[in-house]
Amino acid sequence: MSGSLARPALILGLLSCIGPFAIDMYLPAMPVIGDSLGVSPMIMQSTITAYFASFGIAQMFYGPWADQSGRKLPLYAGIGMFILGTILCMTATSATGLIAGRFVQGMGGAALGVVPRAIVRDMMTGAEATNMMAKIMLTFSVSPMLAPLVGTALMVITGWRGIFATLLVAALASLALLAWAQPETLAPENRRPFKMSFLLKGCAELFVDKTFLLLTFIGAFGFGSFFIFLASASYVYQQGFGLSSTGFSLAFAVNAIAFIGASQGASRATVRFGNMPVLIWASTGFALATGGLFVLALMGLVNLWVCMVGLALGNACLGLIVPATMVMALDDQGDKAGLASSLGGTLQMLAGGVMVVALGPWLGASPTPMIGGIAFAALVTLILTLLVPKPQAAERTPA
Repeated sequence: MSGSLARPALILGLLSCIGPFAIDMYLPAMPVIGDSLGVSPMIMQSTITAYFASFGIAQMFYGPWADQSGRKLPLYAGIGMFILGTILCMTATSATGLIAGRFVQGMGGAALGVVPRAIVRDMMTGAEATNMMAKIMLTFSVSPMLAPLVGTALMVITGWRGIFATLLVAALASLALLAWAQPETLAPENRRPFKMSFLLKGCAELFVDKTFLLLTFIGAFGFGSFFIFLASASYVYQQGFGLSSTGFSLAFAVNAIAFIGASQGASRATVRFGNMPVLIWASTGFALATGGLFVLALMGLVNLWVCMVGLALGNACLGLIVPATMVMALDDQGDKAGLASSLGGTLQMLAGGVMVVALGPWLGASPTPMIGGIAFAALVTLILTLLVPKPQAAERTPA
């Protein structure tokens, strides 16, 4: 990537990492928070679902808004909403209050999920955009690697409420970064007035775009597998395998390193082989790794190390899938990039949330239900990848 693109990649990555931090810092504290509020693991898992559900729904509003007003105003509004939700979480005295705070947090975090992708599309397409997306992932890769450890340390020093106080400071810092470091990328002449008829027409066009839908749901089931992991990993590793919160943070980091490391190779692989071949290979590897791990789990042969290695292999494949599908789904959308990004994100988040809710009664300390849900998501990902029309999925020439 050229030096001129390194700066926007860093800025967009830092803005984008606020949302992941809200999840990753929180994970090791889930059992402690559950004990503090007197609620079951299933109720605590609903705090994850509430965040992702509102995150997904809100994207439908931020995308068209970003196409109408430019990219920065929706980001300001989203960060403000995130700050409000964080304050609600920090002061919650019941599970209901915590779930409500997480819901509001997700509504704000959605802006930081959808708008940066539209900004990337403003600047480039094709392999160069995949490279840019991978660099953004590298910037916020600090979240899954360090955020659980930070959350554990804060829990020891300040109690679990200190986690949300830290998120509040990070959100305020992101406001300053947006105001002074990120320029507007959507020129006034390229903005489209918001009209409900346009929204409905654009959604109708996207819903009959077979390639867009297939790529979106490939990403949806890929993300869904990760949502299942997020909702259950703290209980599997801490209560099932007996790790401390620090040990869980380190085990979680292994999976994050596999995902991020592979995503950084995605740009070189797609330049050499193309997005579609890489997507096919990665989806096949994802299904084989997680399917094999599920067979071992059914045979009672999964211990801590087998689980970590099997999930790391699966997440490495997922790290190749996510950047490719993000770029391929938006490449042919042109002036609907904001709407396409928001609709795609909404469908992905809702699909992931539904998967967590469906598995909720079985998720707990046993690794088998978690691994089975991930393996199912990987199998669907592979099937959908094989259905993508090859000519339409070809990359465009980089801008």
